[in-house]
Amino acid sequence: MLEEFIVWARTNAPGSSAELVGPAALWHRISFSSHVGTWKRAGLREVLLDQMPKVVDDPDAAADGMVPALDAYLTFLSKTGRLTQQSDSLSDLLDELGDIEDEFVERMEDLIGDEEDDEEAGGDEGGDLGDFEPFADELAELDTIRLQPDAVLAEHARAVPLIAKARDLSVWVGTARRVGEETLLSPEEVAEALDVVGLPRPAHGEDVPQLWNIWNLAVDLEFIEPSGDDTVSAQEDTSEWPFDDDEDVLDAWMLGVRSVDYGDPELEDEDLTLALAGLTRGLLIRLLLAGGGRELNGLREELGEAAADVDELGGEAWAAARDHYGDPLAPVLDWLIGYGLVAVSGDGVELTSLGVEGVVHLADDADIEVDARPAIESMSALDLLMLSAELPEEEANTEFAAWMRLREPAQAAKELLEAAAEDAGDALIRVQATSVVDTLGDDAVPAWQEALEVPSLRPYAATHLSRRNVPDAPKPTQDDTNWLILDMWTISAGLGRSEFLGSLRDIGDDMLGDLLEVVWKIPHAHVEELLELISQVHPDKQVAKAAKRALFKARSAAS
Repeated sequence: MLEEFIVWARTNAPGSSAELVGPAALWHRISFSSHVGTWKRAGLREVLLDQMPKVVDDPDAAADGMVPALDAYLTFLSKTGRLTQQSDSLSDLLDELGDIEDEFVERMEDLIGDEEDDEEAGGDEGGDLGDFEPFADELAELDTIRLQPDAVLAEHARAVPLIAKARDLSVWVGTARRVGEETLLSPEEVAEALDVVGLPRPAHGEDVPQLWNIWNLAVDLEFIEPSGDDTVSAQEDTSEWPFDDDEDVLDAWMLGVRSVDYGDPELEDEDLTLALAGLTRGLLIRLLLAGGGRELNGLREELGEAAADVDELGGEAWAAARDHYGDPLAPVLDWLIGYGLVAVSGDGVELTSLGVEGVVHLADDADIEVDARPAIESMSALDLLMLSAELPEEEANTEFAAWMRLREPAQAAKELLEAAAEDAGDALIRVQATSVVDTLGDDAVPAWQEALEVPSLRPYAATHLSRRNVPDAPKPTQDDTNWLILDMWTISAGLGRSEFLGSLRDIGDDMLGDLLEVVWKIPHAHVEELLELISQVHPDKQVAKAAKRALFKARSAAS
């Protein structure tokens, strides 16, 4: 249902957040109605005022967007016939939303205030050396980072030593191995496990944090999982690592990227250990900011100073880590090298291709903007089109030019049009692709001729071939022209109400009226959504009525 709402909202309620609708709809179903289409005023009120304050992750976003998002969702249920007869009417439900909006926003603001109070009371508590936020501006200003092709990354991931150790430990765990409540493994099992992963046995009674870090990594990688009360088992395919499929390899490797935290120093004093939390991420952040590499002495000095700034025990913790390891960065580098993220040469350390991929992924997890893009040579036509849709025109043109330099024009045209044909509902990708192919001249003619067989591309192909006077090319029909108009409306609707109304005004009310008489017949993915939107937003009542009549005809024809 939410997936259908997302599609519907692109045209009918741009800006509505399915992420905000999801939790409310879920808790409503759990608490008030087993049917997703049955909504009552009382249930709506209790979900927003009683349930959401207990479970919402981002009260700031909820205060701004949850009520409008639910307004759109309830409208979607009603307009698409999903709001059941047992529900209160849409107008009653929307009235209720309006009545409780101020109180809901106040409750969210109370939560925001509580979070701020907690932060003030805790001082620097909650922040650590691995926070991305203090570096957000610097990271956003970095030049474009080019990520290596998946095939290259997968090849490197297959050679990561720590994943191999996690695999070996998991295979040793086997099926339904019993674990203890306080100590996972018995002393004898610990000794066996150390041998399996190639770690030295400690003196009697000493802890083995490196073993438990590998155990935790195996859990992160989903190599080991609970299989019953106090038992764990290895996944069936764990022994097959490294996997044959590149995508499977990278999926597994990415699961373990957050394991970088296991590289932080572990000291006997828990408070000192916490004072150095995030040290491994902090090193990765600074390497990325430096373009990938740093001299170790300077990096060590900078991180030591940062530790003292972040936590009042930071200086003492840094000294304790130096006494314990010889170098506070020793466990950090061991783990990062073991996971394939960095390489050390002499007194320098640099990110590997996996390291760049990993730290960009961690930044994305922290909602920090980094301009990272696939390497041009590894970008598919669809990758290119999707990326360019998010870029300013000049940058998009630069990407297209670099991509097309790597292939002959005829091949570029073929790949772009094939990508545009993948989703008949994506008008923006289609318009982008055909606009670029239109610049390739006679070289693109064979690709255009093939595109005549694709319903969503035929209008563009016929128009282009006819314009170039290609022999035996079909002339564009009125249906072809109407399809192009529907694509234009779809794109403008996605930009917002004012842009959509502007595109309608460009046509003129008289021509628009004529179009509404016939456009409903076009088998376009968004024709019903567009007709419904015109009926809702067009200021001329006669046009709005014509759109409603056309919508009725379109729905009748579809059924």
